[in-house]
Amino acid sequence: QVQLVESGGGLVQAGGPLRLSCAASNFISSINAMGWYRQAPGKERELVAVITRGGTTNYADSVKGRFTISRDNAKNTVYLQMNSLKPEDTAVYYCYANSLMGPVWGQGTQVTVSS
Repeated sequence: QVQLVESGGGLVQAGGPLRLSCAASNFISSINAMGWYRQAPGKERELVAVITRGGTTNYADSVKGRFTISRDNAKNTVYLQMNSLKPEDTAVYYCYANSLMGPVWGQGTQVTVSS
């Protein structure tokens, strides 16, 4: 089973940056895409950004131009660089991997943006 470990969440002021990391282990070759979802209190989990094995990226409209997803294949790690953060970006952010054995989720990391 693929395992995902997230890090980098925390409290930041509006307009500031934050970077999330997600390290994958076990059965790495089975992963064809990784990404980030988020869930705010009282709201459904939503896709933030995804990057495929081939390097194609996709973003939610609400984060385009502010967030960048990238990966370091040597470290089996995906990053989410978040700039110009807004209070509405406050949520628990979950790393996600789409593997041949099924979807895998990280434990989640809290991001809080203060106004």
